[in-house]
Amino acid sequence: MRTLQEHRAAVLALVSPLPATPVPVVAALGLVLAQDVTARVDLPGFDNSAMDGYAVRAGELAGASRENPVVLPVSGDIAAGDTTHHVLAAGHAMRIMTGAPLPEGCDAVVPVELTDGGSREVALFLDPDVGRHVRRRGEDITAGSVVLRAGTRLTPGHLAIAAAANLAELPVHPRPRVTVVSTGDELVAPGSALAHGQIVDSNHVMLRALVEAAGAEVAAGVHLRDEVDAVRALVDAPPGSPDLVITSGGVSMGVYDTVKEVLSADGGVDFVKVAMRPGMPQGSGLLGAHRTPVITLPGNPVSSFASFHVFVLPVLRRLAGLDPDDDGSFEAQAGVGWPTVAGKVELTRVTERSGQVSPSGGQGSHVLGALAAATALAVVPADVEHVTAGSLVRCLPLLGQNRPRD
Repeated sequence: MRTLQEHRAAVLALVSPLPATPVPVVAALGLVLAQDVTARVDLPGFDNSAMDGYAVRAGELAGASRENPVVLPVSGDIAAGDTTHHVLAAGHAMRIMTGAPLPEGCDAVVPVELTDGGSREVALFLDPDVGRHVRRRGEDITAGSVVLRAGTRLTPGHLAIAAAANLAELPVHPRPRVTVVSTGDELVAPGSALAHGQIVDSNHVMLRALVEAAGAEVAAGVHLRDEVDAVRALVDAPPGSPDLVITSGGVSMGVYDTVKEVLSADGGVDFVKVAMRPGMPQGSGLLGAHRTPVITLPGNPVSSFASFHVFVLPVLRRLAGLDPDDDGSFEAQAGVGWPTVAGKVELTRVTERSGQVSPSGGQGSHVLGALAAATALAVVPADVEHVTAGSLVRCLPLLGQNRPRD
């Protein structure tokens, strides 16, 4: 029997970051930079005004104050977006707007609040230092300098910098594309009339949602019946040409576990037991000649859900160029005690309140009520037989669930 960490290492060994691909800067939100990127232009691209006011020569306003204003003729206006090359004549001021290019000869800007606001001539009440309210070309970023580093997960602020640096595209690791496969003759789509022995295929809906919540893309969604030919077709050509295939169901010890039968014989997949609860039966490998990574998950909904967080999510993070170990785990105090099974890592569905966690309800692998209420998985080590109230436990936040704020 494998430990949880051993199986996690095995699935991570199947993948590496997806190759860099250029995408438009407007489509790069949430993606990870594959290479450093450099500015194509200076920021700002020209000397400009930081205030609405008047462009002046600082030396001509020596001693200016409200009690002793300096009055200058106004020789013109410069609006933001004005592309004319203006020259500030000696002994004059020019009215200027925020962001507008400074005229030649100007070395300071007096805010309009420190003037009488005149349009033909203006009384100025400030003796400015050279450079007052002036943004110099390149003072933020210079052309050729690195603006974003490889490994950065792109936020709206990063994209603003990239666009301002005149970058139309960014080299990123693309979103992993995942084919989600549910298996079993007993499964029917949500909303179906249920015959005796049939169950709704909630795993398929759940796994698709988890893939998207992880920032990946669903390449295809497939339901396979327990038929050898159908599973072999999956091995030969996974729908959607995905970067990863995940299956649920058909991986236990039953005589009708067709997925396990075919994938172990034809698909190069190892099926193992992992010392964890829920989610002991697991499988992973590379499918067929195309060597597409596959992770096979148990059919019980809670087992599949927990297994996704500890095995599939790290793989998706690595494919996307992220650190698989940066899982957002946190420590919390157990609000109550609860029993566990010796010799297995226990993944307890918990809710968090005021820094304390407590089981969210029944913990059976078929109990969906506790799953819907949970906000995290408490990862209880295999050598702990009972969680004691007040003890610290490591927790994994659940995808799509907002942790409560104190």
